[in-house]
Amino acid sequence: MSFLQDPSVFTMGMWSIGAGALGAAALALFLANTDMFLSKPKKAALEYLEDIDLKTLEKEPRTFKAKELWEKSGAVIMAVRRPGCFLCREEAMDLSSLKPKLDDLGVPLYAVVKEKVGTEVKDFQPYFKGDIFLDEKKKFYGPQRRKMMFMGFVRLGVWYNFFRAWNGGFSGNLEGEGFILGGVFVVGPGKQGILLEHREKEFGDKVNPLSVLEAAKKIKSQVPASEKK
Repeated sequence: MSFLQDPSVFTMGMWSIGAGALGAAALALFLANTDMFLSKPKKAALEYLEDIDLKTLEKEPRTFKAKELWEKSGAVIMAVRRPGCFLCREEAMDLSSLKPKLDDLGVPLYAVVKEKVGTEVKDFQPYFKGDIFLDEKKKFYGPQRRKMMFMGFVRLGVWYNFFRAWNGGFSGNLEGEGFILGGVFVVGPGKQGILLEHREKEFGDKVNPLSVLEAAKKIKSQVPASEKK
């Protein structure tokens, strides 16, 4: 066989294979950093959110419809991807920084989690200044539930988010399910509707707090002035 008689042919062939593999890896890395293969979120209808069953996290939990959270005063709601995630803790702290202004507007701040694992919710509470409820059926993460798997670890945006949170002093753990992406909602009272719907597109894609505040300012409270604090 000629390539055995001429080593240069074999060497060129190996270089070609190596270059092809390197090119394929570079293309895969490029595509992984576009939004081409990301699951497109489906916007939630108000009726869909209203009918979600939530549970309190007390020893004797109470089940109620999610619309109770915003029926009178509207609400800001964070659907937490994973309480032990340091990126989620960073976003929770950002939202909590709005609490004094939200209180002035009469708009409560809430969070929902998809599971209760050990002390994860308790450990999350120092970062989040609002009540937290359990969404066992993961409805707040729908209507079309989206996941980011290991592709997230080759996205430059995710690594930027990692370093941003690390530099901010946030830490976490690996307890619980963390692939189903979360989001943030601002919902008006009654039938005013969903004023803001932020869907996490990758790990650490947090909502802009100013956008949350602007949406909250549009809330038309249905609580009589005499009942407000």
